[in-house]
Amino acid sequence: MRLSRFTDYAVRVLIYSAMHPARLVTLQEMSDFYGISLAHLRKVVHKLGKLGYLKTARGKGGGLCLQRAAADINIGNVVAEFEGRESLVNCAGMDCVARPVCGLPRALRRAQAAFYMELEQYTLDDVIKK
Repeated sequence: MRLSRFTDYAVRVLIYSAMHPARLVTLQEMSDFYGISLAHLRKVVHKLGKLGYLKTARGKGGGLCLQRAAADINIGNVVAEFEGRESLVNCAGMDCVARPVCGLPRALRRAQAAFYMELEQYTLDDVIKK
C-alpha cells in the first residue's frame, strides 16, 4: 500500500509541529524545511485543523500548533482519515469470470487490516525521536 502525497504531508506537518511544541510554527518554515509548496501545505493544514489535530492563528505572529498532545494523536487514525478505509479492490458489480474462485479481495482486506492495525500501535509522540 502506498500513501498519497496528501497523507504523507499531513504526517510531516504533525511531526514538525510536535518537534516545536513550545511555539507556533509557520507554513513558510515547514515549506522551507521539507521543500513542499505552500499551496499543498495550506490544503493539508486546513484539513488537519478541521479534523481537530491543529490549532491555527492567522495574521502577523500567527502560525499553527498541535491541538492535542502528541501522545494523543494516533498515526493509524490520521492515515485512515486521509486515505480512507475503503477496500483496495471493489469487485461488486464487476463482470469478472474469476470472481467465484478468486481469493484476492479477501487477501487484500486482510493485508489492509494488518496495515492499519500496525499503524494504530503508534502515536505521534512515538514516531518523534527526542
